[in-house]
Amino acid sequence: MNPHLLQQQQALSLWVREPGTAAPALLKPQGRPEIYQNAYRARLIAALGDNYTVLQRAMGDEGFEALALAYIAAQPSRQASIRWFGDGLAGFMAEHEDLVPHPALVDFARMDWALRGAFDAADAEVLGLQDLSRLAPDEWPTLRFKLHPSVQRIALAWAIAPAWHVLRDFDPEAGEDAPEMPEPETLVHTMLVWRQGLETRWRSLDPIEAEQLQALAEGQDFAALGASLAEQLGDEGRAAQAVATLLAQWMGDGLLRH
Repeated sequence: MNPHLLQQQQALSLWVREPGTAAPALLKPQGRPEIYQNAYRARLIAALGDNYTVLQRAMGDEGFEALALAYIAAQPSRQASIRWFGDGLAGFMAEHEDLVPHPALVDFARMDWALRGAFDAADAEVLGLQDLSRLAPDEWPTLRFKLHPSVQRIALAWAIAPAWHVLRDFDPEAGEDAPEMPEPETLVHTMLVWRQGLETRWRSLDPIEAEQLQALAEGQDFAALGASLAEQLGDEGRAAQAVATLLAQWMGDGLLRH
């Protein structure tokens, strides 16, 4: 490639991405070159809106655009695919309260990103009851389970589920009036997000299930899962039953893989 041409292309790319830089000489002022910068930002805002659909509905177009422009300026796109643009939006929102009308909106961002990540995650063969039926009794204590690639656990500080349901069913393009959303209440909890077949699913975890999934993700074997729960409950029989119930639910939900 012609070194001079490459230099011009790089200068143009930098100018489009960072408006504060000097315009490259190849641009003619009378041709309104700023249109390239505007189109670039419009495409990034659209990408953020696609990745954060419910958040955009919660904030409204004007508020979301202001947030998006601030994020683009602070954290320009560095990904090869525009699909992954916005991975740091929740953290950015947590640090810029002036752009976020309500702190619960940070949790909306976390939820949006987790659901998109679950949908796009790699596939894997799901572990079923028939797989466990082939195990010998002495294999169970050292058995270690693996989470499906789509499984994500996100820490939330607000009870956003009621408002989430309202916004998910709201279709602004149908000309509907913006819905009245229930006021989120503070609730420190863990949300489980995963893909089952071609559908993304989510539910809140109670503390025991959250701890057990964390232990499983860390590679603890079946015996260790039961022992930690027995210590917490103070009853080995109840702990064994609880672990068995959780295991059946995890397999039914498609959370475990081979």
